[in-house]
Amino acid sequence: MSTLAQTMMTARPADSGLAGPGELDRYSYAEPHAAERVAPPAWDGPDTDLGRAGRRAAGSRGRGLHGQLVQQLGQMIVSGDLGADRPLVPEEIGQRFEVSRTVVRESLRVLEAKGLVSARPNVGTRVRPVSDWNLLDPDIIEWRAFGPQRDDQRRELCELRWTIEPLAARLAAGHGREDVQQRLGDMVEIMGHALAQGDGITFSRADAEFHTLLIQLAGNRMLEHLSGIVSAALQVSGGPVTGCDRPNEVSLTHHARIVDALAASDAVAAESAMRQLLTVHPEVERVVPAPREH
Repeated sequence: MSTLAQTMMTARPADSGLAGPGELDRYSYAEPHAAERVAPPAWDGPDTDLGRAGRRAAGSRGRGLHGQLVQQLGQMIVSGDLGADRPLVPEEIGQRFEVSRTVVRESLRVLEAKGLVSARPNVGTRVRPVSDWNLLDPDIIEWRAFGPQRDDQRRELCELRWTIEPLAARLAAGHGREDVQQRLGDMVEIMGHALAQGDGITFSRADAEFHTLLIQLAGNRMLEHLSGIVSAALQVSGGPVTGCDRPNEVSLTHHARIVDALAASDAVAAESAMRQLLTVHPEVERVVPAPREH
């Protein structure tokens, strides 16, 4: 057993449900189910505590006032509470959310960079249509996945993963970097231990690390640039869509098959194992056909 795997396995009691020191910084983790999330308040609702409610909704993310306002406004835009071409008046936002002009200004700049809003002289800041959004932005992926567009978002993510990850697995088999392959094996070992202990949090973190490492091993910088999309997809996968969505023995077996294929430099087997992993559940067959065995 490697040092990394042993450290993760002993970092905390398996049934505690709590992350050990440093784990949150290293491993991605799944967002809570949609039913557990606080829905954004309506912009024009009668709630006089709108600003305070908004901060409570996003406060668990630990982003500070600036990040919380980005989160709140982003959710409201993506959910349709703030429709296309809706004017956003900084003074009104600051008053309703009880934040300074500086916080509002910086938050709107972030949203503008994501394509959600536009600011023009003599026009002001307005919400942009969906066609202008950066749909590959991890935050927008998350906001869509827990909003009214959740079904479309998860289907689209699944289709995108089918484009990215089998190719990454095939390319990774030709690079033979033993250090990265060892880390992939560590992740499978951690996932196996977590599965045995019923520890879904550690399983999902090791799973996300596995897929990120695999894309990095492919040696294609453009694919590597898309690794954040895969991580976001794993974090928001809220239903039985792929083998990575719920810890189970079948998922673990396919992850192990990928590692074995990489160690043998078998590109065809690595690609096939990844396709099998992404079609563990029959529901996926409505999105993409089942893979052919080579």
